[in-house]
Amino acid sequence: MTRVLADLLPEGLDAPSGAAALEISGLALDSRQVMPGDLFAALPGVKMDGVQFIPAAVEKGAVCVLARRGVQASVPVIEADAPAAALAAIAARFAPGQPGTIAAVTGTNGKSSTVEFLRQIWTRAGLQAAALGTLGVTRLSGRTDVGYTTPDAIALHDNLNTLAGEGVTHLAMEVSSHGLKQRRADGVRLALAGFTNLTHDHFDYHPDFENYFASKMRLFSVLAPSGAPAVINMDSDWSVRVVQVARAAGLSPVEVGWRGRDLTIREITPYPASQRVRFSWKGEQHSVDLPLVGEFQTANALGAAVMAIASGVAPQIAFDAMRQLRGVAGRLQAVGKTTEGAPILLDYAHTPDGLDKLLRAARPHTRGRIILVFGAGGDRDPAKRGPMGKVAAKLADIVIVTDDNPRSEDGASIRKAILAACPQAQEIKERESAIRAGIEQLQAHDVLLVAGKGHETGQIVNDQVIPFDEAEIVTRILAERG
Repeated sequence: MTRVLADLLPEGLDAPSGAAALEISGLALDSRQVMPGDLFAALPGVKMDGVQFIPAAVEKGAVCVLARRGVQASVPVIEADAPAAALAAIAARFAPGQPGTIAAVTGTNGKSSTVEFLRQIWTRAGLQAAALGTLGVTRLSGRTDVGYTTPDAIALHDNLNTLAGEGVTHLAMEVSSHGLKQRRADGVRLALAGFTNLTHDHFDYHPDFENYFASKMRLFSVLAPSGAPAVINMDSDWSVRVVQVARAAGLSPVEVGWRGRDLTIREITPYPASQRVRFSWKGEQHSVDLPLVGEFQTANALGAAVMAIASGVAPQIAFDAMRQLRGVAGRLQAVGKTTEGAPILLDYAHTPDGLDKLLRAARPHTRGRIILVFGAGGDRDPAKRGPMGKVAAKLADIVIVTDDNPRSEDGASIRKAILAACPQAQEIKERESAIRAGIEQLQAHDVLLVAGKGHETGQIVNDQVIPFDEAEIVTRILAERG
């Protein structure tokens, strides 16, 4: 597949002199992946500038370069004031297919579950649907990995084009603050947007909460078209400001949650493996038996249902579909139980708020003790380690602090920062040993929560990814115990 350069450039972006008819056979961000005939996008990064890799890209066959103004190369250079935004526009033209209805969800926690629940509800309504995010691309036929919550613009549009070619008409996608700030999703044609919450995370990348919030709000102020529905969970401290941003951008806010005006949660009754949710929608009362554990899952499921309604699904069909929802991998995922019946659950919670929600969600469903195994990632926001320890000490009965993904950091220093806020916790360096210790301490009516990695199947130590499938590890330990 080749494209003429002039046809790929959006308004305001000019082709280099004499290069308008240049044939482009592909797009690349990584010089190591350049193929002959590619356009190489030399974007500035957090640690390195793509400009320094232009010679390597040209040597591998790049016939054109996209870069900031003033950059020169031995091949034609497309100069742009905002190269990342320009790449998104070019990628959208190179791979132009997109599902007709795309819903984008942002927020700190709950994005993966919300988009997957929306996919399931759409599917129940008879629509050809898919979800894209942290868990990859999920279709009715299965799941494929994409590497990031919001892939780079080239990969994103390649996936959108493929899905549209497969007949997918409805796509629910996560949009991360990184993806929004780096303009990866700028070329996506959205039909509606959603907001879950905003809590402490990614402060290794964002300098403060206001910057984090502003990055998230690009979804509403820039990307969502005027008049589009904006489904907003009102139970976050930032929700009122999100509504203000949405209204200022000409969107139509739909408020959900305990404090929601359009959908209001009235009561949640927990059961061992489910919960009954009573709520009102536009003043009409409803009750749904939700086959999921945890109040935050109620928020995710209701947010997904309202987004489905905003996209045209009849309310009763959306609410009935909630009764059949299946949980997302690594989100309060039950992976086994002891001979005494004590369950072991995996969860992706890796922030203070995520850990808080996880522990509070498990408590109403637990007659005994909550045993928690968790750590914190290396080379990531160190300011959240102490608060995570504080949450664990307050809400869990037994805490075991272990390694998460230490990456290039010393695991002992990460654990020390957590333990400073929960000094009564047990410290076990090796994560498998920590999980085993948690299982060995389980008694009847207890629950073991293993938090931080969720769906991940590898542990990152230095620059290596070591196979580490927690579901498999728990299954093996339980089998050994008989």
